[in-house]
Amino acid sequence: MIAIFKQETPANIFLLLVFAVLIKLPMFLYPHAAITKPGDSTLYKVISEFISPFSKTIPVIYPVLAFVLLFVQAIMLTRFMNAQRMISLQGYLPGVAYLLVTSLLPEWNYFSAPLIVNTILLFVLIALFKTYNQQDIRGLVFNIGLALGVVSFLFFPAFSFIVWILFALAVMRPFRLNEWLLCIIGFTTPFYFYSVYLFIAGQWDWQNLLPHFSIGMPAIKQSAWLAGSAFLIALPFITGGYLVQDSLRRMLIQVRKGWSLLLLFLLGAFFLPFVNSGDSFENWILTAIPFAAFHASTYLYSSFRIFPMTIFWLSVAFILAWQYYGPGW
Repeated sequence: MIAIFKQETPANIFLLLVFAVLIKLPMFLYPHAAITKPGDSTLYKVISEFISPFSKTIPVIYPVLAFVLLFVQAIMLTRFMNAQRMISLQGYLPGVAYLLVTSLLPEWNYFSAPLIVNTILLFVLIALFKTYNQQDIRGLVFNIGLALGVVSFLFFPAFSFIVWILFALAVMRPFRLNEWLLCIIGFTTPFYFYSVYLFIAGQWDWQNLLPHFSIGMPAIKQSAWLAGSAFLIALPFITGGYLVQDSLRRMLIQVRKGWSLLLLFLLGAFFLPFVNSGDSFENWILTAIPFAAFHASTYLYSSFRIFPMTIFWLSVAFILAWQYYGPGW
């Protein structure tokens, strides 16, 4: 399977779709309705209320939307890593890794605000990479900030990613104050227009503009299944990190910077669930993007071919066992 997806052929897009359907089939067999949570913001609530009437007659609408988002994200990650030469051999391993990683936790396959946010943050990641060695990026930087502002109206804790964007700009480019200010202006633009709307509608209130947020520990129920998922996420990530580090000397400067962006992304995504913490793993899906990138490196760079094959099939077996013989999705 790994050897097949190492090749960049049009047929592999279809094979990737088939793999996605098979590995995520319980999404459609046992549809999970979207639930609005405290961290979800105004825009997501509007989207949820719009879809809700259709879900009564078409229960699979939420799984279908979630599946489409996950598959699009897998393709986007693959195209990004191939276009920017993040890995030495262009193929569909990043997409396979992303679909596999997101299948290790059931909550990562539910339609939710963080799942939509993941798609937009992938656009932001790609745009940040384009800022490298460009002369005039004012429009691009403004759009990056604007995208993050929109993200905050889907899932408010994601506003903290403004710190990641500023650090990313510092990694990709020499410091220029006007670019940072443009990014911040873009970020605040959606808040400005929404505040104008609230004022005109007679609903002005700081609580409506800036929802309450708190810092706390997520209340996660421990289980053997959770421990297995954590192991299958962590082991290929650590291995991939070592293999990437070992290959850094042979990489172009912008590729090294790209891996730095992914590590910063992971750091921001890892601490995000501590804002308005809950009792599920839906908010942790933002970590799937950098995890999948390093997993793909494990599948590609490992000199012991039996190791990535074992990890891949062990992950598949674990996912199927959880779906059909364990607690289920």
